[in-house]
Amino acid sequence: MPARKKSRRVRYIVITIVLLLVAGIGFGSYWSVSTVRASFPQTSGSLKLDGLSAPVDVKRDAYGIPQIYADTPQDLFRAQGYVQAQDRFYEMDVRRHLTSGRLSEMFGKGQVETDAFLRTLNWHGIAQEEYNTKLDATTKEYLKAYSDGVNAYLNDHSGAALSVEYAALKLTNHYKPELWTPVDSVAWLKAMAWDLRGNMQDEIDRALMTSRLSQAQIKQLYPAYPYDRNQPIVDAGSVDSVTGDYAPANSSGPQGLSSTVDSQLAGISQIIDQMPAMLGPTGSGIGSNSWVVSGAYTTTGKPLLANDPHLAPQLPSLWYQMGLHCRTVNNACPYDVVGYTFSGMPGVVIGHNQDIAWGMTNLGADVTDLYLEKVTASTYLVDGKQKPFTTRKEVIKVAGGKNRVITVRSTNNGPLISDRSDEIRDVGQTAPVTDAPGGVNAGYAVALKWTALTPSKTMDAVFELDRATDFDHFRDAAADFAVPSQNLIYADVKGNIGYQAPGQVPIRATDDDGTYPVPGWDSHYDWEKKSIPFKSMPYEYNPPRGYIVTANQAVIDQSKYPFLLTQDWGYGTRSQRINDLIASKIKDGGKVSMDDMQAMQGDDSSEIAKLLVPYLLKVDISNDKNSYVRNAQKLLEGWDYNQDADSAAAAYFNAVWRNVLKLAFGNKLPKELRPEGQCLRVPPVGQTGPVDNLDGKGVDTVEECGERDPAEAQPDGGDRWFEVMRDILPDQTNAWWTMSTTAFFGTDTNKAHHSTRDELLEQAMKDARYELTANLGKDINTWSWGRLHKLDLKNQTLGTDGPGVIKWLLNRGPWQLSGGEAAVDATGWNAAGGYDVNWVPSMRMIVNLQDFDKSRWINLTGASGHAYDPHYTDQTQKWADNELLPWYFSDERVDQEAKAKMALTP
Repeated sequence: MPARKKSRRVRYIVITIVLLLVAGIGFGSYWSVSTVRASFPQTSGSLKLDGLSAPVDVKRDAYGIPQIYADTPQDLFRAQGYVQAQDRFYEMDVRRHLTSGRLSEMFGKGQVETDAFLRTLNWHGIAQEEYNTKLDATTKEYLKAYSDGVNAYLNDHSGAALSVEYAALKLTNHYKPELWTPVDSVAWLKAMAWDLRGNMQDEIDRALMTSRLSQAQIKQLYPAYPYDRNQPIVDAGSVDSVTGDYAPANSSGPQGLSSTVDSQLAGISQIIDQMPAMLGPTGSGIGSNSWVVSGAYTTTGKPLLANDPHLAPQLPSLWYQMGLHCRTVNNACPYDVVGYTFSGMPGVVIGHNQDIAWGMTNLGADVTDLYLEKVTASTYLVDGKQKPFTTRKEVIKVAGGKNRVITVRSTNNGPLISDRSDEIRDVGQTAPVTDAPGGVNAGYAVALKWTALTPSKTMDAVFELDRATDFDHFRDAAADFAVPSQNLIYADVKGNIGYQAPGQVPIRATDDDGTYPVPGWDSHYDWEKKSIPFKSMPYEYNPPRGYIVTANQAVIDQSKYPFLLTQDWGYGTRSQRINDLIASKIKDGGKVSMDDMQAMQGDDSSEIAKLLVPYLLKVDISNDKNSYVRNAQKLLEGWDYNQDADSAAAAYFNAVWRNVLKLAFGNKLPKELRPEGQCLRVPPVGQTGPVDNLDGKGVDTVEECGERDPAEAQPDGGDRWFEVMRDILPDQTNAWWTMSTTAFFGTDTNKAHHSTRDELLEQAMKDARYELTANLGKDINTWSWGRLHKLDLKNQTLGTDGPGVIKWLLNRGPWQLSGGEAAVDATGWNAAGGYDVNWVPSMRMIVNLQDFDKSRWINLTGASGHAYDPHYTDQTQKWADNELLPWYFSDERVDQEAKAKMALTP
């Protein structure tokens, strides 16, 4: 059983105790409302903070968002640590236990398997090495100041005064938080890198598909990026073969880098379920949006920059809004920056300072590979020679139980993740590759190679971005931004705009495109010692078109670039919609306003509907005696393709799309990819021809039930599936339209019916009609997309499941949302699992470079992590309505809008 499921039992117990404490059941008046409020922070008056060199001012607006003013960087970051601990320490504490593989110390034995996997990856150890050997001395000084601020808060607060959750933990396992360390801050970047690691899930899924599908069929489900239709981030560019310098706007010839490694592997997917879904599910329709428009095309005459990263909905939000200001900005104190950061980390990750603004989306570079390894008990094979493992012991402390000791074994390709998973161990014994495995288990081990397991300087880059003053300084900062690899967009007060692709991206063998696991015993498949040089990474500066859009699409046409970034880009549906919206606005001399930028962020147009609806409307369902399905089909006539929360047409179309995917593709995928609980009768794996009539009823079949978390299952309905559908729609008799699995897999070619496109579309419309009748009622006039497409915010620090009364205490919602999968307003849902929202714009911001005080922003939840604090979810309804808050920057406006002022004194 995956560790995330095992942990729920322990979390239920903890949550239940919290509920009892708060409700006062059996504990008298002590456990009452006062217990909940004990942790609410002091936000006015004065507080003593040891270690300051001078007083620090903390000003909070009507939404509790703090802006900090200090005379030195050390005082600034010390105060930042204190203030974040006031609002979010429990969240910070859980995060550091996660990244260090120590959740069992808080929650008991249910987290041991998760901890074992995290210890195998050694995030905290890598972070420690970064701190010791890579980071700049000034960065370490700031990290230490931040930690001192957090610890000053811990010294004065404990138990319920820290957070109500600690009152429960104290009773269940006598847990008491340790002091914060600088490495605790650095390690969170590894968690970010894990969930933004690129195509590892695609690599796994392709391998899993080999049990049911041919290589040709798998290739159909992973079509090439449509460069002719969805433009990459940069138009073109070249890398000088002598200097290695990348130059924008000059095209180079095809490099012929793409080839497929034909190794096969099955049954590996559940290793991902060993990891908490910290930032969200995977999928081809998810990601983030950012774009910047030159002042030549804006109503302000200066650039406008927008960003909305798409992550899993969490309560509290992953992001923390904050301002960090040196009272006098100079070389000694260079920070005057506002934006979004992470609780537990100093500095600002996304935002603007007095000179520049920047945003981020996931580049999606392929920075992981799975290696099959031939092993003995103590060695692994490389080029015919046995090499000893690198090993280390890890002791996992368990609250209320005995310690567990594990041995981590590593090869030159990385740690053996198969040592942590029975399923992967079994996979290694049965993987159908051509070279016999050998070894003590007569099978393969599986190693993970990942750039984030190499120490880097990403923490330096955060501070460098915060104090950058122009594009050169911005690029210098980007050079240190190793993992996770992000698309960085840029604008400055002088009117310049730009883009930089940073990141530590490996160089593979020319016949390895990173799409399948590779043989670890052959050094031909080793990565080169050096990654793609930063000077060779694509960038743009003031491109002639006047705007730059990044939304996880291809960075550059791969045939025009000499290095492999990835074969698994997002397919560009969102990015092209944004490109089209900007182009249509500036056509014939038009200008883009702040309101236009905000409207674009809320654009919920369905691109797959524009493609599919014309086919649906041509399907003749006149034989529908009671017009039951026909009335639903009529909803699509004249529909504008917008997925507003109150739209009945959007509800019906998305239900049809979900059922089309299930009939055409989902029922033909292996059980490891289908949602758990979905059971089908299918031909046995490997059966490709007629079989004996064993049961007297026709084709012999077996029952297979899905095994994947519904939020991660396939087909997810993202824009990869848009491209698959685009390819087969013109072909009325394409094999994928066959609804019978026995016919599709060729097990009863004489008897099974090969359905056509229109037959499948008709069945999908019928199934959708019955599904929505069950979910929303028989009367289509009462249907709405928002009633299906709901967001529930669940407190992530104590778990996401439990009895209804627990949800009432800690969780909030539901909200009925507009938007959808691969829309610009990317309120994502997984078509294989249902309609609930599992991926959202985690924040939205628009920076006005002409007047920073006219910028706008919003967070998914609020500043506070304390349940029932006024700022727990006070931004959520505005976020749901695509409203933004004023985002003030100048000292005068911040002071004018402040609703609470506090002085931190030495």
